[in-house]
Amino acid sequence: MKSFLAILGGAIASMLTTLALIITVRLFIEARYIPSESMLPTFKIGERLLVEKVTSWKKPFNSGDVIIYYPPPIEMGGHDLSSEPFCVMGRLTGLPIFPNEPAFIKRIIGLPGDTIEIRSNIGVVVNGKLLEENYVLEKAEYDLKRLGDICGTNIYRQFIQPYSALDVCEKPIVVPEGELFVLGDNRNNSEDSHIYGFVKQDRVIGKVFMRVWPKPGVFD
Repeated sequence: MKSFLAILGGAIASMLTTLALIITVRLFIEARYIPSESMLPTFKIGERLLVEKVTSWKKPFNSGDVIIYYPPPIEMGGHDLSSEPFCVMGRLTGLPIFPNEPAFIKRIIGLPGDTIEIRSNIGVVVNGKLLEENYVLEKAEYDLKRLGDICGTNIYRQFIQPYSALDVCEKPIVVPEGELFVLGDNRNNSEDSHIYGFVKQDRVIGKVFMRVWPKPGVFD
């Protein structure tokens, strides 16, 4: 009969193997669900998605990609990703026994070097060209012409204006190197770059590539 220590050792080894497998899988693929209406009509609340993470390592971002990312600290009331071990394990494993920090889903509209303008009830203009956006629920009812126009209320209902300094507020909205400009498809019900500004590429978790529930299918 096996000793208690041998049984315990086997259980611990099995648990560690399972945990390592989970972490390995999440290095490539991660499951996520839709928590809000910000991506209507493309994605509805409660839908389950798969996120492909290899592309985010190599940074081959394209305009129109739908990505999952950790929002900028200004959107979270100044709070950033925690370095506490349990929070790190939550990001690595996704297991509910660990804390899981909020992540947003939006569509990439601007890449580094792009100049962005939003014209109320007309659409989004990138580098002087009006985008064709058949995925949008309705046109944005706000104007964005300069960095100082980027403002709104964050998740804690605090008013934020990330580019209010006099030396930058009058500048055009040009996406910096290593960052992205993102918007929700439900333009008038989405907390995105029109409120908190650019998103650093190293905050991107991955690119949505498949819907697994309720209607499975590859998303492109």
